[in-house]
This record gives sequence, C-alpha cells and structure tokens, in this order.
Amino acid sequence: MSQTPLTKAGAERLRAELDRLKKKDRPAVIEAIAEARAHGDLKENAEYHAAREQQGFIEARIRDLEATLGNSRIIDVASLNAGSKVVFGATVVLMEERDEAEEVTWQIVGDLEADSTQGRLAISAPLARALIGNEEGDVVEFRAPNGMRSYEIVEVRYDS
Repeated sequence: MSQTPLTKAGAERLRAELDRLKKKDRPAVIEAIAEARAHGDLKENAEYHAAREQQGFIEARIRDLEATLGNSRIIDVASLNAGSKVVFGATVVLMEERDEAEEVTWQIVGDLEADSTQGRLAISAPLARALIGNEEGDVVEFRAPNGMRSYEIVEVRYDS
C-alpha cells in the first residue's frame, strides 16, 4: 500500500481534528443519545435518530483520520533543500501571463490537506502537476477547466 504525502502542518491539523472528535464531539453525542433515549419511545424520537446519525458521522471520520495518519508520509517542508525548484510542500508565487498585475500564492500539499481558501493546492491538481520540477523564472502552461492558462513562477520558498 502506498503512503499518502502530508506536510507536517497538515498532519498536525488532522491530529488536532482527531483529538477534538475523540475528546469533545464523541462524548457530546453520546450524552445527546442518552438524553434523547430518556425521552421514551425511540421509534418516533427524532432527537435520538439525529444523534445516532451524528454519531455515525463522527465515528466514520475518526476511522478515516486514523487510517490516513497511519498511512501517511509526513514531510517537513522547512527541512527541504530543493533550491528554487518546485517540489511537494513548496510555496510558489505565480503571476498569470495574461494579467501581470495579480500574483497568486499556493503551497503544494497532499490531497487530504488541500484548501483553496487557505492557499493550499493539492498535489494532484493540474496546476500543481504542471509546476512540479520547474524553477523560479520558468513559465508553465496547463489545461484548466476554462482553457489553457500560463503562469510565470516568481518565487519558490519552503515555509514550515
């Protein structure tokens, strides 16, 4: 079975979520089930059924996180020494060729920690695949859903 790459920060975020689920959310839903059960007839008790459904979601997420963390390869971005080359974990500042006024910044991360609102781009994304192996100053082209796009790599850094 192959290992899933995760940045050190991404693994810490997943561990924090797992800890919250086990120590806060799981006990809260168990308490909600007990309280709903005390109301009597379970067949028509919507609170009970909602709490049981929530418990199922929590337990599934716990199993998923434990499996992910157990089968991941943690990469400490701060210890990478790839120079100006784009590799997994790199933070890349890009300038779109057709609109030179706007720079965008992405960190290339594992699929499970990707979050476009936080500037984390999945390694499997077309842009990330196009960037890997290139260096500062290179121009990369890739096929986006709305057609071909072209970016110049302005800066490559390895933030933790």
